[in-house]
Amino acid sequence: MASVKKSKKILATPRRARVSPKAASITLPLTLSDMANVGPATLGDFKVLGIHRVAQLAKLQPSDAFVLWRKLGRLTGGLHDPCVIDVFMSVISQAHGKKPCPWWHFTKQRKAMMAAHAKH
Repeated sequence: MASVKKSKKILATPRRARVSPKAASITLPLTLSDMANVGPATLGDFKVLGIHRVAQLAKLQPSDAFVLWRKLGRLTGGLHDPCVIDVFMSVISQAHGKKPCPWWHFTKQRKAMMAAHAKH
């Protein structure tokens, strides 16, 4: 009869992972298509807006997402969903070196900015 060896469970307190400063830094996307939340529709919007490089987005502020949205509407002759503003805010944030996150994380900020603007 073969002997069955029982494995010992070793419980250890996990060590904190050491993160080098280099590993902790966010790498900027090289191209617009490398950015989170950017698909074919947003790439098309960027083309219409004359945005071809991440560096162009890095020069913008979050409030500029509204300017881009209005300009896109003028250039295409239509009203675009306000969620497009959220996408623009997310890519502007990424272009500034911030961690990518889903576009809907910017919805609350966009709505607050819209409400503040409506009061003026």
